[in-house]
Amino acid sequence: MSLYLYAILQADHIELVKDLDLKGMNAQPVQFHPLPPFAIVYSESQQERYLASRANLITHETVLESLMKAIDPHKAVPLPLQFGLVVEEWEEVEKDLLIPYEAKLTELIDNLIGKREVSVKLFWNQTEELNLAVAENKGLQQRREALVGKVLSMDEAIAIGQELESAIEQRQQIIIDTFVDTLKPLSDDYAEGELLTESMIYNGSFLIDWDKEPEFAAAVEALDLQFENRLRIRYNDFTAPYNFVNVDRE
Repeated sequence: MSLYLYAILQADHIELVKDLDLKGMNAQPVQFHPLPPFAIVYSESQQERYLASRANLITHETVLESLMKAIDPHKAVPLPLQFGLVVEEWEEVEKDLLIPYEAKLTELIDNLIGKREVSVKLFWNQTEELNLAVAENKGLQQRREALVGKVLSMDEAIAIGQELESAIEQRQQIIIDTFVDTLKPLSDDYAEGELLTESMIYNGSFLIDWDKEPEFAAAVEALDLQFENRLRIRYNDFTAPYNFVNVDRE
């Protein structure tokens, strides 16, 4: 029998979730297996591997979010495991994860109790921002207007292109620095992720005190107003703390 794994808990906290009625992958019941000092959240796997389809990802996330909602965050926290983790036997889990990383896993759990991960993703319209950058820079505006209708040499085209690129990069960096300088002091830890689309200019995750989320959200709203609603902000205030459970992260 193969096992699909969702998360790690401390064994002492199984009582907090033992009566939770959850369906996981392939609609299999979610169960809890003690491997002291930890417990593994799992369901019986019906497949050797799982594609990262929208349905599968939602099922995985739903299990994690249900666990987070069922547990008092000031008492315990589930450590999320990566999507698609299938093992053949419990000895494999102990040998490869729990025994070599016991101290680190315990440290991670202790650090995450009473905290939550929130994420801020920023999107913009680059064309609109470029037009604003030119409008606010009279010298650049005059140089661009002087080239309208003119057949540009290679050097001229490269020069104006580099100047426009520099203007937009500077504008982007100002926005990023403003968000980070405002939000990072409100957090206990911080991680920056990859940009996922062409319009995304920033992707940050913050580990904050659970009860201070309203203060953090208010700061995000104030930043939105500061930039006159030019940005599209995707703020997630309830997510599994993936960015802060890497056993290799210092």
